[in-house]
Amino acid sequence: MATLKLRAIGNSVGVVLPKEVLARLRVAEGDVLHVVDTKDGVILTPLDARVAEQVEAGREIMRRYRDTLSILAK
Repeated sequence: MATLKLRAIGNSVGVVLPKEVLARLRVAEGDVLHVVDTKDGVILTPLDARVAEQVEAGREIMRRYRDTLSILAK
């Protein structure tokens, strides 16, 4: 676990992420992070929750119709 300090950045407040946290998130300067609200707090992630839901829906369709999609692929 990392402890982060809030810092004034112009008229805003920001957080500086240590190199270790950036490596764990697999992000670099200029990348976009999303804040996701959960019942236990918030999650900081490079993954867009909407896209993740769409990918999971696609995977479910591929599981359900695997045989049909295999035939169509021939």
